[in-house]
Amino acid sequence: MTEDSTHPFPSPAPDSAPAPDGAAAPATPPTTPESSERSAFSRASDALQRHRAPSEVWGDEREAVSLALRWAAEHTTVATDPKTTARSAAELQAAVGETITEDGIGAARAMELFDSVLLPATRAAEDPMNLAYIPAAPTRAAVAFDTVVSAANVFGGVWENGAGAIFAENQVLRWIADLLEWPAESAGVFVSGGTMGNLSALATARDHALRARGRRPEGGWALACASTAHSSVASAARLLDMDVVTVPIDDRGHLTGEALEGVLAADPRICAVVASGGTTNAGIVDDLASVIPVAHRHGAWVHVDGAYGGAALAAPSAKGRFAGIQEADSFIVDPHKWLFAPYDCCALLYRDPRPAAAAHSQHAAYLDSIDRGESNPSDLAAHLSRRTRGLPLWYSLATHGTAAYSAAVERCLASARTVATAIEASEHLELLLEPELSVVVFRRPGWTPVAYRRWSQRLAKEGTLLCLPTAFAGEIALRLAFVNPQTDPAAVIDVLERTMHAADGS
Repeated sequence: MTEDSTHPFPSPAPDSAPAPDGAAAPATPPTTPESSERSAFSRASDALQRHRAPSEVWGDEREAVSLALRWAAEHTTVATDPKTTARSAAELQAAVGETITEDGIGAARAMELFDSVLLPATRAAEDPMNLAYIPAAPTRAAVAFDTVVSAANVFGGVWENGAGAIFAENQVLRWIADLLEWPAESAGVFVSGGTMGNLSALATARDHALRARGRRPEGGWALACASTAHSSVASAARLLDMDVVTVPIDDRGHLTGEALEGVLAADPRICAVVASGGTTNAGIVDDLASVIPVAHRHGAWVHVDGAYGGAALAAPSAKGRFAGIQEADSFIVDPHKWLFAPYDCCALLYRDPRPAAAAHSQHAAYLDSIDRGESNPSDLAAHLSRRTRGLPLWYSLATHGTAAYSAAVERCLASARTVATAIEASEHLELLLEPELSVVVFRRPGWTPVAYRRWSQRLAKEGTLLCLPTAFAGEIALRLAFVNPQTDPAAVIDVLERTMHAADGS
């Protein structure tokens, strides 16, 4: 094969050889810095693979490996595209065709389709102007090391198989536990996301209650939370056959011990209380200092869902909002949200891991030889097989240091405050609440729901700004989630000023 500079991911080229006698020399594509870099990468990749003989099953995979690794290396260094470019399944089918065939379509074609059709039909989560949902802004170091994790192919369920990798993950978990001011015996595990983290923690709470009380209560188990709790809490309750008892929030949107007291006194079925360490919609941190002692007085486990906001524990300016969390029983934070790790990564921690081990440890003939005296991540959540997904965060933290992480979180908090101040000073916008963390909720008085959607969709398709309508206090609103330290608040303010004057959102 020859290097084709017009192909975004040409096949790795062998060293050039002279043309046979009497034959015309093949046309040499023009050399560009990019094509030279690609050729050099391919030669280096081929050289590194020279000791790998072709597989009797898979054949020679050098081309497939070089193409994938080169794409990963290039993509880690390029800028992102903030446009919303989702396409229908019918459109993608027409553009891609059938890729899963009896004989395969080859690495070059598969890579070409991924690069030119499939990836462009996604939204860049890490773009500085993506402020929708809770986006992600991983460091380049973390993204690059995610490739290392895949290449290492470590089974991270038990210490016997993954000791070194688990040891590194545990150092990160210890850092988080120290932010929580939890004792030395606390422990945790990295799971796929907040939904799995909440499910595993609440399964532990239910099992712990059964062991403590000796029987299932009449009417079954229940958990208590505010109406602002993440949707995954209700999902976990359904899977665990638990009822959800909703506790009223105060006028600022917080779950409080005062409101919780009466609910727990009236319903002995409640074995767990879920408090928010930063709601996804508005970034509100519940009143943990009053909630936790009330819950414990009634024998209820306290789980703090900090999937988004828990990262703010690393910021000195925000840590005071989490007062009381030192006594919580379990906690989650998603590093892929605001601790600059790639998808998917949730840190689940237990103040005392023994109830978790009692609830989740699996036993079978082939598992009975596992050393239970060491750290076995499979014992602490609803899983057995697991990828060591905490390692990209470990590598980035080890590379940059915790001070850099604290500064990055502080920068996001400052950006949110700057934009909120500008909105509050604006004549045509209304700030709906002072941001507690890095979510800014506001509205454009006079706009209809249709106007909000039209404005949001137009800016998304242009690639100007990603900001989606939401609901707040029963009314339609807009929210901006600042979790990317590269986001320029002045650029966001400029977009709001330029695009939101029109009364109809056009």
